[in-house]
Amino acid sequence: MDSTSAVPALAALAHERRLALFRALVVAGPDGLSAGAIAHALDVPPSSLSHHLGLLEQAGLTTVRRAGRSLIYAADFAAMRALIDFLLLDCCRGIEPEQIGACAKGECA
Repeated sequence: MDSTSAVPALAALAHERRLALFRALVVAGPDGLSAGAIAHALDVPPSSLSHHLGLLEQAGLTTVRRAGRSLIYAADFAAMRALIDFLLLDCCRGIEPEQIGACAKGECA
């Protein structure tokens, strides 16, 4: 990932409702949730939900698939990992290889 794709992803997450939506999809795991289940769980009106889900999908953070008459949304865990890796890219520069584990836990000096 580079800043060209990281910026839209971070912008999509920089909204309270979209962040809550994405976190709910992370909890749901790879099976995802139907739009109706998301709307019910987060008390989001359908029109607003469509807008927020669309922005997360455009940013590459979610996937959508059809199951019968329902749309199932899921977090894209590979994209999430790529974003996290991008954010941590420079955290371990100049650190000895045996110290990288501590850095990943936030214990780097």
